[in-house]
Amino acid sequence: MNKTPNNMKNTNIISAMKNALEGIWYAIKNERNIRIQMVIAIIAIIACIYFKVTKLEAISVIFSITLVLLGEMCNTAIENTIDLYTNEIHKKAKIAKDVAAGAVLIPSINAVIVAIIVFLDKILELF
Repeated sequence: MNKTPNNMKNTNIISAMKNALEGIWYAIKNERNIRIQMVIAIIAIIACIYFKVTKLEAISVIFSITLVLLGEMCNTAIENTIDLYTNEIHKKAKIAKDVAAGAVLIPSINAVIVAIIVFLDKILELF
């Protein structure tokens, strides 16, 4: 094994990648919001293909998706860390969880704005 109980540091790149993939899989299996966001991401990518968006538009959509998923995974990590240390309602724990949730909200708002800019005209042309 590449980790010891006293040292959780990865010893090589393969171990680091395995642990990272386990983290992603954990989030997908256990976090409803990640699953919802992944469905929306797939729809957005399909829309990019359907509407034949420019490379720059596609990069904007993919970058927005990445930011939302990154924010949600950080939020999950922070919430789980806080829950590890306390199950009581504590002012500082609430602040940390609220700030982490805000770290998801900001890129989510960005993603909606990007989607409006990229897709609104294309969708309206269908009607």
